[in-house]
Amino acid sequence: MPFVGNKDDESEEEVASTEQQLYERAQSSLRVGNYMDGIERLELLESNFPFGRYAEQAQLELIYANFMRTNFDGAILAADRFINLHPQHSSVDYAYYMKGLSSFQRDRGFFDRLLGTPEALRDVSSAKQAFIDFDSFLSKFPDSLYSKDAFLRMKYLRNVLAESELNIAFFYLRRDAWVSAANRAREVIEHFPQSSSVPDALAVLVEANYKLDLIDAADDALKILALNFPDYPAFDEEGKLIIQNKIRNRDRSFINIFSFGLLDRPNQPSKLEFPPPPDLESLRPPGMNPNAGANARFPSGLDS
Repeated sequence: MPFVGNKDDESEEEVASTEQQLYERAQSSLRVGNYMDGIERLELLESNFPFGRYAEQAQLELIYANFMRTNFDGAILAADRFINLHPQHSSVDYAYYMKGLSSFQRDRGFFDRLLGTPEALRDVSSAKQAFIDFDSFLSKFPDSLYSKDAFLRMKYLRNVLAESELNIAFFYLRRDAWVSAANRAREVIEHFPQSSSVPDALAVLVEANYKLDLIDAADDALKILALNFPDYPAFDEEGKLIIQNKIRNRDRSFINIFSFGLLDRPNQPSKLEFPPPPDLESLRPPGMNPNAGANARFPSGLDS
């Protein structure tokens, strides 16, 4: 019949219109920071239109929305799902990067940051996973837009993990567990040779071997320390290694604990350099930000 049209064509147009409207509403929620509503709309879009034009983009943006909502486990699951479904996607590097960044941010508790608890003294299981995730990302996408930020975070995590091992070595030293202390010190030296904790680990190795009557091993560690780190603070004016105070001066006093770390702070010979926080705009997935692509930038402070 003239002027009536084909019902199948009208149905297809209605479906396409509904899909686009749902996607645009999800974008509106994300733009104003209503990530919970955005996640619900993106999940609804993906479930109703699994093969639609916005399905892959919705899966990608679910990673971002969960991350911004600080649901880092949800972001990791969304990233793994996208990687498994679309291993050859042009933006799969974003999923790998956000997986590492989510592991990096996970377990960085509010009260730990508020009270100034050193990260190396917390549970470092997420830091280990983030290091693995970033390493996998860089091996697959060395030229990615996000590779420079991932490299800086791996450098930071390397120092955190090394200092964590070193703190365990100090713990064993305080309890005269010389063998365990020496083993932890070797872990630092062998697995994190570029970290800032290596000089202290060598000093631990000197003391532990000396207490175990392994004089030759202690002398070897001392020679390596003197040769590679001649300005190590524990050397006195005569070149003698004074290790007792150096190793034990990180114990926190009662006043330091009672004042939540504000008073009587222990000496910290090494300082971890934390990479600058990512620019939130740079975390938006490709395709969501109209400026992404040729004009996209590294996270703040990393594009120079």
